[in-house]
Amino acid sequence: MTEAGTSLASTPDGPSSNVVLEVQSVDAGYGAHTVLRDVSLDVREGEIISLLGHNGAGKSTLLRAIAGAIGVAKGDIRFRGESQIGHGSARVAQDGIALVPQGRGIFPTLTIGENLQLGAGVARRVTDRPTVTQDFVLDLFPALARRLHEEAGTLSGGQQQMVAIGTALMASPRFLLLDEPSTGLAPVLVQTMLDQIQAVHRELEIGVLIVEQNIHEALRVSDRAYVLRLGEIVREGPAATLLDDPDIWGLF
Repeated sequence: MTEAGTSLASTPDGPSSNVVLEVQSVDAGYGAHTVLRDVSLDVREGEIISLLGHNGAGKSTLLRAIAGAIGVAKGDIRFRGESQIGHGSARVAQDGIALVPQGRGIFPTLTIGENLQLGAGVARRVTDRPTVTQDFVLDLFPALARRLHEEAGTLSGGQQQMVAIGTALMASPRFLLLDEPSTGLAPVLVQTMLDQIQAVHRELEIGVLIVEQNIHEALRVSDRAYVLRLGEIVREGPAATLLDDPDIWGLF
């Protein structure tokens, strides 16, 4: 396995048309309660995609379905051409999809370093993609380096989010799912967090699907976006186009 930590060359003509992740006409939910109805989207090589919508629209449910945390009643989810249906969350993680859930999902009584090593445990079981080192994560989030041996539960909300993202990166993912990464952050820190996500995308050349309530900031860092309403995709397009569309704000 090669090591990540240096900038990789980008494609001069912008994102490739190659589809990395494809959600095809998916219905999903919890038991008899259907949350997602006929949802389709795709993420192409070299893209950051935002998934927008009001609370309860089904955004987190879609990320959990992609990550294998819940089952799919209808449709298909394909990652790099391979169906993920029935794989379960552990297999999906090994296939290269990492989910940073809403609420961060860290282990508060473990140190920052111990949390990061939990992600590294996934990476040790794969050999076909670059290894993300702890030094890379600490260079990305220098605030963590100064407190590496402290319990994660003693950190601020923003620093805990850094730990959550860093742990996901230590699994050496090919694709990153981020569920509300700016939740609980002061407004001044939201831009910084999303800029760091952009840096991850650029340095590791991995796809990113991000759920974010801060619409302006999400569209600023994204290539394209989808709007989910009551479990259905109701709008999609280039992020810059949606940002300038006055009608979009009525969807939230």
